[in-house]
Amino acid sequence: MDDEPRIAAWDRRVDWWLTALAVLFLVVYAVQVLARPVAVAHTVLEVVLTAIWVIFGLDYLVRIALARRRWRFVGTHLLDLAILLLPMFRQLRALRVITVISVLNRQLRDDVRGRVVVYVAATVTLVGFVAALAVLEAERDVEGASITTFGDALWWTITTISTVGYGDRYPVTVEGRVVAGALMVAGIALLGVVTASIASWFVENLRRVESDVSDDIEEVAEDVERTEVQLAAVLAELRTISARLDALERDRSRT
Repeated sequence: MDDEPRIAAWDRRVDWWLTALAVLFLVVYAVQVLARPVAVAHTVLEVVLTAIWVIFGLDYLVRIALARRRWRFVGTHLLDLAILLLPMFRQLRALRVITVISVLNRQLRDDVRGRVVVYVAATVTLVGFVAALAVLEAERDVEGASITTFGDALWWTITTISTVGYGDRYPVTVEGRVVAGALMVAGIALLGVVTASIASWFVENLRRVESDVSDDIEEVAEDVERTEVQLAAVLAELRTISARLDALERDRSRT
């Protein structure tokens, strides 16, 4: 944030710590969903997840406190606010992982800026893995659910984020459908990024070709100009020589 130096300084100070917590959150969340530990272990993991989520919330509050224009900051970070508040509702608890994605995405964006392919691939992998975990947790114990294993969840994630949508797997719970909606938006955004990247590549190459052609034309024009100057000098020299020859011829005819 160029217009918020205090927030930028805070981000530089805590980004790596938040990134480490986000990775820890994903690991603990994956263990909780895939291993399905017994009651005591499940409770411990849940406490760890909630504590990390609270830390992310505190980070958001600190950034508001540091902002020069707080209402503008809140207005431009409504998504961050929503993904911090919505998981308070039990049916939307899986949205806590979106908070983690936003933290990791911020770090990833800064690290691979300018490398669109790497950034898109890493983001898609991260979003897909998290979405598969979230929809599996929401769906597997519900009667009539078609997503009951991690394999089902991964397949559903791939078909959804790619906007193919075969319809053989689909969420039936509110929480699962919220995850599906977020994943659909992510898929559309992904296609937009890829399309924009390809278009940008074509435009950049066309500009490079135009620049090369323009440089070549300028070089040719300079060569032509130099040649014209040289020809003019040669013609002037020839006129001088011709005048001298005429003068010699006149002198000879007089004698």
